[in-house]
Amino acid sequence: MKLSYIKEREEICDVCHKLWQRGIVAANDGNVSVKLADGTVLCTPSGVSKSAMTPEILVHVSADGSVISAAEGYHPSSEMKMHFRCYMERPDVFAVVHAHPPIATSYASMGRALDGYNTAENIVNLGAVPVAPYAKPSTDQVPDSIAPFLQEHDAVLLAHHGALTVGDTLTRAYFRMESLEMYAKTSLYIHLLGGAPDMDREQIDELLDLRVNGYKMPGRHPGYVKYNDISGDA
Repeated sequence: MKLSYIKEREEICDVCHKLWQRGIVAANDGNVSVKLADGTVLCTPSGVSKSAMTPEILVHVSADGSVISAAEGYHPSSEMKMHFRCYMERPDVFAVVHAHPPIATSYASMGRALDGYNTAENIVNLGAVPVAPYAKPSTDQVPDSIAPFLQEHDAVLLAHHGALTVGDTLTRAYFRMESLEMYAKTSLYIHLLGGAPDMDREQIDELLDLRVNGYKMPGRHPGYVKYNDISGDA
């Protein structure tokens, strides 16, 4: 089979290898996709470790999920319903990363959003990250559970499951997954050190303005919002 979209295939494999090397996925966990200029999608196949991902085994699918081309014995990830929902809800999204970063997934399993406003980077990069209700993996429940959050968030925790990030490029979607796990790690450390109050609201607003008018960062951001009942620092 003659491969098409070589550059995009190599980029997906590079991201898959990084996800595995950084411990953001294990075994055959997670999935990655890229929306191509013609509206079709390249995605990772099911049942393959991200450490073993190679360009020729990536699957090319149409916008309705039907397979355009695939190496013999390989099939699209069973979570592609979630990816397609992201592309449908967000025309600005051209890449989706689903993974199981351990600390962020722990927050997701507790039903605890990441909404501590303690560090400038977390405030600027992602803002508060909500938890989508639990949905049975590989079913239509998953895209339905994330849909309400996609208009204002580029990262969503999946209750008892993992995390999802999106971007206008694959690099950006991947970096947001890295940033999400760092946000969770920082939040955990703050909690273990005794907790800390949020930054002053004026300081938070300055950072939000810097994101938009200074850094001119693409993507969506919820602004200032608190999801947890009492405190978002853990």
